Amino acid sequence: MGGMANSPEMRASDADRDRVAAILREHTAQGRITMDEFNERLEQLYQSKTYGELARLTSDLPDVDLRHLPVKATEKRDLHSGMRAAWGAWAVASGVNWVIWLIVSVTSSDMVYPWPLWVMGPWGVILLMSTIFGNNQPKRS
Repeated sequence: MGGMANSPEMRASDADRDRVAAILREHTAQGRITMDEFNERLEQLYQSKTYGELARLTSDLPDVDLRHLPVKATEKRDLHSGMRAAWGAWAVASGVNWVIWLIVSVTSSDMVYPWPLWVMGPWGVILLMSTIFGNNQPKRS
């Protein structure tokens, strides 16, 4: 029996999902898919239950042989451009929100609720998780 030839309806494991996440990250780093597409696929990835569903996520991408990926890729902490772009977008959005909040606070006599925290928080946490753990999915509470 071919060890890797799993039937599409067979259940996928977390390790399988992590492998697909690594493949998707690699394609994002190489510019084949955008950050938005990467995030969409990542969402679908962690909802996927079977090999068939996993296979669909990478069906339009060339095979990346993860065995030939430098092992260091997961070790080293310098972020690839996709991650840097994501942090950049987060920083800009947060900055803009805080500026608006500040203006509103200054012009109104009352202390305005710091709503930018809600913009920064969840998004920042997810980014932080992806940055630190790479392919660990954010824990769904």
